[in-house]
Amino acid sequence: MDQFDVDLFVIGGGSGGVRAARIAAGHGAKVMLAEEYRLGGTCVIRGCVPKKLFVYAARFAHEFEDAAGFGWSVEGARFDWPTLIANKDKEIARLEGAYTANLARSGVEIVHQRASLAGPHTVRLADGTELRARTILIATGGRPNRGLDFPGCELGISSNEIFHLERFPARIVIQGAGYIALEFASLLAGLGAKVTVIHRGDKLLRGFDGDIRDRIVDEMAQTGVEFAFNVTIEGIYAEGGEKRVRLNDGRDLYADEVMLAIGRVPNTIGLGLDAAEVHLDEAGAIAVDEHSRTNIPSIYAVGDVTNRVNLTPVAIREGHAFADTVFGQRPWQVTYDNIPTAVFTEPEIGTVGLTEEEARAQGRRLDIYKTDFRPLKATLSGRTSRVFMKIVVDQADDRVLGLHLIGEGSGEIVQMAAIAMNIGATKADFDRTMALHPSSAEELVTLRSRHASSDPLPEASTEATPAL
Repeated sequence: MDQFDVDLFVIGGGSGGVRAARIAAGHGAKVMLAEEYRLGGTCVIRGCVPKKLFVYAARFAHEFEDAAGFGWSVEGARFDWPTLIANKDKEIARLEGAYTANLARSGVEIVHQRASLAGPHTVRLADGTELRARTILIATGGRPNRGLDFPGCELGISSNEIFHLERFPARIVIQGAGYIALEFASLLAGLGAKVTVIHRGDKLLRGFDGDIRDRIVDEMAQTGVEFAFNVTIEGIYAEGGEKRVRLNDGRDLYADEVMLAIGRVPNTIGLGLDAAEVHLDEAGAIAVDEHSRTNIPSIYAVGDVTNRVNLTPVAIREGHAFADTVFGQRPWQVTYDNIPTAVFTEPEIGTVGLTEEEARAQGRRLDIYKTDFRPLKATLSGRTSRVFMKIVVDQADDRVLGLHLIGEGSGEIVQMAAIAMNIGATKADFDRTMALHPSSAEELVTLRSRHASSDPLPEASTEATPAL
């Protein structure tokens, strides 16, 4: 330690950086972590956690409506945006405090400043202090893509600002077609906003299974979300307290807010990567090997800044693997197969494994199983939303390659299904598993009829639990 101030310096206090710091400290390393904003990163402060709290808030509107069919009379229900914002802020502050306490308890020194690289082993803080570190980990995550360039683009907000609006946006235009755009479209519509989604293409959710991409449009439309495909925003103009959104087909839309949700990019600006000669890939992300090491042996990177799989649990796993490998003499690598994920639209999407398109592109012969049914709850609520489930199976060995769901609880279902898939479950394994009745998930173990991808869906059941 004669020539180094610390064994590990972590730049970024999000999920990946915090996990790496804590585990490395547990292995006996002297660790310092710098965070210029708030501990917790995008997920905790202005991403997954506050968004899911908003999703819960939005779902109450449907629950109140559905209650009538079950004999409940809910009168005078009223939504208050400032109350939601205030309670969300309290929970985020609590979580930030927990992150801070856990780091302190682990012996990690926290620096509340911006940090950048000044060399392979040198970190420069915002106040000019320079520190020498044996190993440096970059875990700065991603940031909203601000790559649009049209008149008034500065009037648009991102997913960062939506959590801090003083007034509820009763009318909002959202440009985008990914997780962020669709989740906010759904939750804001559920809270009572008039929502229009603008997309330059004709399909949502690039990279998802084709059946999911086709069905989610109709399902979201039933909740009040409007879509405009094959158009883009040409300009945003502030007029009399509202925003006029000019589309490239000549139409004008009027809104209280315009969200530009066109994706996220690695947060590498101002990190001093040139000074340390750290390489970036063609997408502007930090290039790393299977152990998260950059081209500079003393510098590593994890999480969204590497643009591998941009999900919080992945960043946490990468940070843990890094710390065990470098400081714990327990080397291991993160595997990226069968990562379950959910899109918290209304209704919810859950998916894990290969899409049908991906599996066919690999030259596999497939058996495709699908079902589409009315959930039991809808028989009394009267809601028209349906549940869709799809299983992608490899004919060669009967192994389940992918599961794709739309419906209530889909995220919870695929989380457990991912365990089975990661230990190589076959369709026969699913078939011999006893069904839990009545539930939507039982459909995954009762599907028997195969349907080729070019075939239409089987006749949709008009009642709940068609397996009976």
